[in-house]
Amino acid sequence: MADKERRGNFFEDFHLDQVIRHGTPRTVTEGDASMYVALTGSRAITHSSATAAQELGFTSRPIDDLLVFNIAFGKTVPDISMNAIANLGYAEARFLCPVYAGNTLHCESVVIGLKENSSGKSGVVYVRSTAYREDDHPVITWVRWVMVHKRVQGKTASTPEDTARKAASKEHRVPALSAFVPTDKLLPHARLRSSEAIQELGETTGSLDFWEDYAVGERINHPSGATVEEAEHMLATRLYQNNARPHFDALAMRDSRVGRRLVYGGHVISVCRALAYDGLENVLSILAINAGTHVAAIVAGDTLYAYSEVVDKWKLPGRTDVAALRLRLVGLKNTSPSKVERAIEETDGVPAYHPGVVLDLDYTVLMPRAQGARLRHS
Repeated sequence: MADKERRGNFFEDFHLDQVIRHGTPRTVTEGDASMYVALTGSRAITHSSATAAQELGFTSRPIDDLLVFNIAFGKTVPDISMNAIANLGYAEARFLCPVYAGNTLHCESVVIGLKENSSGKSGVVYVRSTAYREDDHPVITWVRWVMVHKRVQGKTASTPEDTARKAASKEHRVPALSAFVPTDKLLPHARLRSSEAIQELGETTGSLDFWEDYAVGERINHPSGATVEEAEHMLATRLYQNNARPHFDALAMRDSRVGRRLVYGGHVISVCRALAYDGLENVLSILAINAGTHVAAIVAGDTLYAYSEVVDKWKLPGRTDVAALRLRLVGLKNTSPSKVERAIEETDGVPAYHPGVVLDLDYTVLMPRAQGARLRHS
């Protein structure tokens, strides 16, 4: 009989242009949305208030963008990163359409790059993953690259199949990725019908800071911290159906360098984005994740803080009611933003991340346009 032990894919199992259809579609529910709020503290207005969402042109309250991302990411784990050493980065993530309670998501990935490490013990796998609704309409697509163990240590292929795969690929390939998602690829779905609607939104969120009120280069220190508890990050990882060993298996992690389960990086993004609400209250949705790096691991008991920097701001073609802000979200571990002057510092001329930095995320959000000064004095 065939071997039914599911060990996941090792580096040798991937080949260029391989298409992987991931199992177990997931129907997203209102319960999932409520659990996500409980685990992250998210206050994003579009995902918190059905009334506000309908005023913004949605049929009902859409599921939080990062909950969709984390659920879709979880679908890919058994095939892509079951044997991962580290998830190295993200790029070119685009949020294509709203997801509502009752939608069922399925996911597939295409291998777009491979690079064996010089040690011969592992390699980096680049995949472009896409999640679809039940009607096969795409809802989110993203690129990530992950370092994966080899089944057999060493550079020499161990089987005829491995040799054939290497020969077929001719050479390993590192894909060229865009520095950011351009405006013509951004899909804003929220709509504000009038200046009165913008005023009402500001009253609902408690902030009258809109797109015009942010300046390129501006930094916002978010005041609150959030301590990540063991039960919380384990519940979150189960909510996302992410069964990667580093986050799930305490016994397997006992002999690791850290010696404990690691908090899933996507959950770190979610918590840091929830902390970033203060100062960015009128963000309507995430349009893109341009790049992302998990700089360091966190474990239960660590306290997360965050600050944001405005990288750029763009008007959107054909839209006068909303525009885009490109932000840099820096997540910190056990360190207040006021104590970190910059994320990357130089020591003896060598740039390196500040020891408190755990997350460096470049993403683009949708923000209402308004004459902030006029609203304040009206």
